[in-house]
Amino acid sequence: MKILFVQWDSIAQKDLEEAFLQEGHELLYEKITSEQFSYSNPEEIERKLSGTVSKEKPDLVFSVNYSPAITEFCSKKRLRYVSWIYDSPYDWMYLESILDPCNQVYMLDKELCQEFRSAGIRTVQYLPMAANTERLDRAADENVSYVYGVSFVGALYMEADRFSGKKSALTDYTKGYMDALAESQMKIAGYNFIPEVLGPILDELCKVYPRYPIKGDLRTNAYFCAESVVNPWITRLERVDLLEAVAKTYGVDLFTHNQVFSLPNVCNHGPVDYYEEMPVVFRQSKINLNISKRGMRSAVPLRCFDIMGSGGFLLSNFQSGFLDLFVPGEDFVYYENKEDLLQKVGYYLTHEQERQEITRRGHDKVAANHTYRHRVRQMLDF
Repeated sequence: MKILFVQWDSIAQKDLEEAFLQEGHELLYEKITSEQFSYSNPEEIERKLSGTVSKEKPDLVFSVNYSPAITEFCSKKRLRYVSWIYDSPYDWMYLESILDPCNQVYMLDKELCQEFRSAGIRTVQYLPMAANTERLDRAADENVSYVYGVSFVGALYMEADRFSGKKSALTDYTKGYMDALAESQMKIAGYNFIPEVLGPILDELCKVYPRYPIKGDLRTNAYFCAESVVNPWITRLERVDLLEAVAKTYGVDLFTHNQVFSLPNVCNHGPVDYYEEMPVVFRQSKINLNISKRGMRSAVPLRCFDIMGSGGFLLSNFQSGFLDLFVPGEDFVYYENKEDLLQKVGYYLTHEQERQEITRRGHDKVAANHTYRHRVRQMLDF
């Protein structure tokens, strides 16, 4: 199959390109910027892609993550547009353009996909994330010794936290209500109730945090406030709270773009390169934490596949999507709350053989069933 692969600044792109080629497909390439990928530049997308499409006549257009501008172009050209969203929730998938029948949109969150399909949106399908275990095995030497005890690789959502910057503009009632919501939500794993309970304070939130206008946006005000204002704030609170709790007793090695963040017993190493450095960190850590973004329904984040695929031990919050793919206690371990997290960190730091057996089974299951080559076959099966 001849595929026009639209490249932009996204992770997992190189792994997918390799998988398409290994599966025998022919790739054509067009490189665009992140700004051009957004819906604000449909004319630029048409200028970038028209020449290649007219000359090469690809069977379909593909991109990592979904672009409404590419949908608009493919709809005009009567081309199939296949995309795979690696984040959830993802703003651009809530636009009317996703209804266009040229789309074949894959999303990593099964529960969210079911919500879309229940609403009559048939252009979406569930497809969990994957790992390139061949590359990860090369990057992370299995014979390397441990360097880190407990590690976390990921964003702290400081920059994504729109709520804290304007919190002083809220009434005392709303601030108290929000604090109670955050405290309650952080005690509950596997279910996000925020969009359902913003009613009493929704009007005030909409005034203080006005939504940016996007053509064809299908989201309600409650949904927008939950996903763009409240959940990023709770994610920030939760990640800092859990890292601080673990660090008090065990220390934490942190790898994040926020290089000024500091906590006692947390060693902030700054960012790591996704392809070369990150697999080594996962392999050299006795325990790798996953703290999923609040707002994810059931999805297993890409980070988890990368950890297991690198031969790292995964300790994650509970996401129901794990149960479709892996066996808890055999391939990975999940924690139910802060107290359970601390207990399991202590246990697996001192039970070397058990931890290594779980690590090996997790890696082997990813290699056997959840590589990008597996996903490419599933993706093009339509």
